[in-house]
Amino acid sequence: MNRILLVEDESSLHDLLKMNLELDGNKVIGVKDGPSAIQRFNDEQFDLVILDIMIPGIDGYNVCESIRLKNQSVPILFLSAKNRVEDRIAGLKKGADDYITKPFNLEELQLRINILLKRSAALNQVHHSVKEFEFGGNSVNFEKHEAKGINGHFNLTKKEVLLLKLLVEHKNEVVSREKILQTVWGYSVYPSTRTIDNFILSFRKYFEKDPKNPKYFLAIRGVGYIFECP
Repeated sequence: MNRILLVEDESSLHDLLKMNLELDGNKVIGVKDGPSAIQRFNDEQFDLVILDIMIPGIDGYNVCESIRLKNQSVPILFLSAKNRVEDRIAGLKKGADDYITKPFNLEELQLRINILLKRSAALNQVHHSVKEFEFGGNSVNFEKHEAKGINGHFNLTKKEVLLLKLLVEHKNEVVSREKILQTVWGYSVYPSTRTIDNFILSFRKYFEKDPKNPKYFLAIRGVGYIFECP
């Protein structure tokens, strides 16, 4: 039995999809907003995610990116009324495997779901090499939560890995505080804490030769942070 996370806030469509997917032999967990989707994905194992874009709390694009930081292999299918070419391209760039626009044909949707599930099952049998990133004599192993910095080898926490991976994947781009909290922590509103600031300070201590004059992890006042790397 495949476990499917269904993220759709339109109640009638949500119920229709859930019923048909369960009739097809799947176990369906349904949620109707972005924060709930991120929380359920963090807490449980899924074989497929069906994701609307215009959902409350955190939009589907950010939910998709949050999932991809934690899991590169689970199939993600966008199901959205946003039908412009630019929307489909944006969804695929965020890490989705397929994109279907509303209104849709139910039989076509089921066929595409089955194709994604079969492809995923086949890929899961293939060994994937460990993903690492190197910069300025430093290195990070995202899978093993291990790194080498200016003081040698050490372990990273789960949140450190997720935040570092987000910054690396957007290297040389400013990443806003809001995006970091939505993607890494699953918050839809920025709390009045220095949570991210403290993580960035830790990264500077780990990887910067002169933490007080950082080269890689820079703060953009009032906006967010940027990881600068050639």
